[in-house]
Amino acid sequence: MSQATISRWFLIGLVLAGRIQASADAPTYDDLDAPPHRYRERTPKDPVSQLKQDLESGRLSLDRSSEKAFLLSFLKLLHVPASSQGLVFSTTSLQLSLISPSNPRAIYFSDDISVGYVPGGRIEVISLDPELGGIFYIFDVPKEGRALHFDRSARCMNCHAGEDTGRVPGWVVKSVVPGPGGGSLTAYRLEQSGHGIPFEERFGGWHVTGDRGLTNHLGNVTGQLSAGSLTKIPNPPGARFSFSKYPVETSDLLAQLLLEHQSGFVNRVVEAAYRTRTALYANPERLTPEQTTELESQAQILVRYLLFKDEAPLPMGGIEGDAQFKKDFLENRRAASGISLKDLDLHTRLFKHRCSYMIYNPVFEALPSILKQRVYQKLGAALRAKSNDPDYAYLTSLERESVRRILKSTLKDLPREWGQ
Repeated sequence: MSQATISRWFLIGLVLAGRIQASADAPTYDDLDAPPHRYRERTPKDPVSQLKQDLESGRLSLDRSSEKAFLLSFLKLLHVPASSQGLVFSTTSLQLSLISPSNPRAIYFSDDISVGYVPGGRIEVISLDPELGGIFYIFDVPKEGRALHFDRSARCMNCHAGEDTGRVPGWVVKSVVPGPGGGSLTAYRLEQSGHGIPFEERFGGWHVTGDRGLTNHLGNVTGQLSAGSLTKIPNPPGARFSFSKYPVETSDLLAQLLLEHQSGFVNRVVEAAYRTRTALYANPERLTPEQTTELESQAQILVRYLLFKDEAPLPMGGIEGDAQFKKDFLENRRAASGISLKDLDLHTRLFKHRCSYMIYNPVFEALPSILKQRVYQKLGAALRAKSNDPDYAYLTSLERESVRRILKSTLKDLPREWGQ
């Protein structure tokens, strides 16, 4: 081989190595601690982080007379309704050694906060930062005279930034069939979240109350394996534990349906935001055609979810929902001409006006403009009275008009000619 040939191949090798190195150095959306996200480095702006210093210093006081009293005062401070309670007896938590069918873990939630409570254990919190997604805390219920201290939990990220959330910090709702002690025998709907999951794959490991019209689900049962066959064993709410340990005596079906909807929304929006920031960081001047296609795809995913495109229909006869939870849920209702995105249907679907109220959530409000404007464009096209998009043919002209009217009255950053 001539010296010229050797030199040529050497140069080609350098170029290829440079390309490989450049590819290796390019940011990926799920590299949470790298630029542009810097998840652990940045100071979070979620609701709980804003209160943390005042709580730890004692400037904000909580009732320490009992575990339950402390929990109630903490929920009240965060504006998280106790009526949102869902009881989980599967050992799908960091505190698995304390959780069992005899001592279920309780979950409470609002639009941007989720609180976990295990009697005799610690309190867990997921609080949504507008840009970073879920911020995770765990802390002991303080005894009299002891200081309250919030620990930022990294271990929560093992599940809450994994396959089930799109590898971004989000919300997880597990569905498993637990054994007699709470350990999982089999799991369902892995790597999925949201209102499109079939009911027969939901609620595994959860207690469900108010489910009189819904029988094809995995809630309220444990299981036993024998010769490779799974036998389901009834585990009615309150049969193996006392509701007196908890703020309310419900694990309401409607609350769980809304928690599932919110989890799907948060995970999709936070992943879309991370992907968009990564693309903008890699190419701040001009996106590549591949990145433009990805943003278009992410916008379409969000619009389909916002408009409940794939919502699982409610059972024949609909559902009722706990009266106190419905009252609490509607408390921060944003209305336009008397109608709101939170107005419940509960006959064949969750809402009368099918556009998610989570569009007001800070994680959506903080979406990068280049993505949000794409979402608004596609959303407006889907909601036009004469839209011929077959994907949204299930929306009647009246429902489209109602949703447009609500959004135009309650969102401040819609394009001027939006939805015309």
